[in-house]
Amino acid sequence: MTTEISGLRRRFSPQDSIFYYMETDQAPMTIGSIAVFEGHVPFRRFVQNIESKLHQIPRYVQKAVETPFNFTRPTWEFDPDFDIRRHINRVTLPPPGTDQQLTELAERLFRGRLDRSKPLWDMHFVEGLDGGRTGLISRVHHAMVDGVGGVELLMVTLDPTPDTRAPTRILHEPAPAQASAASQLIDGVADIASEAVDQGASVLRWLTDVFTGDFASTRVGMRAINTTLKYLNDPGKGLPFNRDFSGGRKIAHVEIPFAEVREIRRAFGGTLNDVVLAVLGGALAQYSECHGQPAEGATARVMTPVNVRAETERGMLGNRVSMLVVEVPLGASGPAERLHKINERTKSLKEDHVADGVAVIGQTLASLPVPALTAMANTVAMSNGLGNIVCTNVPGPMIPLYTVGHRMLAHYPIMPIAWNMGIGCAVMSYDQHLFVTFVADAAAAPDVAVLARFMDQAYLDLRTAAGVPPAEEIPAPVPDKHTSILAV
Repeated sequence: MTTEISGLRRRFSPQDSIFYYMETDQAPMTIGSIAVFEGHVPFRRFVQNIESKLHQIPRYVQKAVETPFNFTRPTWEFDPDFDIRRHINRVTLPPPGTDQQLTELAERLFRGRLDRSKPLWDMHFVEGLDGGRTGLISRVHHAMVDGVGGVELLMVTLDPTPDTRAPTRILHEPAPAQASAASQLIDGVADIASEAVDQGASVLRWLTDVFTGDFASTRVGMRAINTTLKYLNDPGKGLPFNRDFSGGRKIAHVEIPFAEVREIRRAFGGTLNDVVLAVLGGALAQYSECHGQPAEGATARVMTPVNVRAETERGMLGNRVSMLVVEVPLGASGPAERLHKINERTKSLKEDHVADGVAVIGQTLASLPVPALTAMANTVAMSNGLGNIVCTNVPGPMIPLYTVGHRMLAHYPIMPIAWNMGIGCAVMSYDQHLFVTFVADAAAAPDVAVLARFMDQAYLDLRTAAGVPPAEEIPAPVPDKHTSILAV
């Protein structure tokens, strides 16, 4: 039995499996992005360039294979029929080729599921954009990668400089023959046994902690349970977009200069993510008001994913995230007060190590059989009172990236939405900007563009309160050898 392929886990993790099984036609678990490149990117060279890098991302040539009778979680197996031409599609926009047309194309592409008969990703290479630009709409299943893993993929498929050599054709070895049903069952039994041993070791470590008086990990887990139960036992009030889904999609964008956000953080304290949540809170307050829901005294429960990858897990793909619920005040007296309250809340959650505790709880899923995981995924897909909206903020490269010599001008992240949270907010930093995308169900929030406009206004209000000038008036920081290419 082989559980690792090129450093990648072969068997789905429990978290990967939940994203795989919770998917519905109305709530596909597809993440991705809309990118815009300067100039006309040569299509053939682009495809050759991506193909030449596939050996660095073997997951892109593997497909999901379910075990017979769903005996255990699926595995990633090499696709014997892999053909990159089935994954990169060429599209031409009709004149005039506006950014809005590109967004509308993405709205159509992000409804419905990816084809599970092949590796769970594709790209749509979009020509005909005005100004001679080129678009790229990328899609990948959430079971394959999370936000941080998506950045790692971005750094592989694109280049840090415009200087590019002709792609070297890599001769791929023929894909191994897919295992027989009997072999898959045997492998499944072996993996279950191996995981049971790991779970047993975890229990023994916990018992050792108890008997030796070291209750640190137990206390962390209990704090996480108590914090989560608080929200489950006291369902929050729904926002206007917490409704059933139709399956259609609406997308709206916001772009914010990173230098300004850095100065706002410097003026008020807290973290970059606190600033984002404060701006989002201001936008949600205005959106609620215009839908007849008073913001005074109201809060939004914003679910914020937290990366829990160890340094040794970089490049492993899959999902390694925990989740925090941050109560964002909508009726604050002003943007500065809202940011202050959010900072207090996130600081408390961090001091209590709630994200670590939630991650520990998540690890116990490894002992659950597939029917239990499926039932859990179906439960997650039902209506909820735990959170109103997910806001994910992923640090991206702060340097420009290129494909076959053409600079990427913009990169808007796309996230899946589910669980009656009819709008999701995806934030990613790239090349000295924060790119914000609101993804909405077309029935739950057909006017999501209004929320994006409110986000713009809430940001300007916070910037004014902080006394921060426009980005062009802010001196550029002097980089040193310790400066990261990722936003922090």
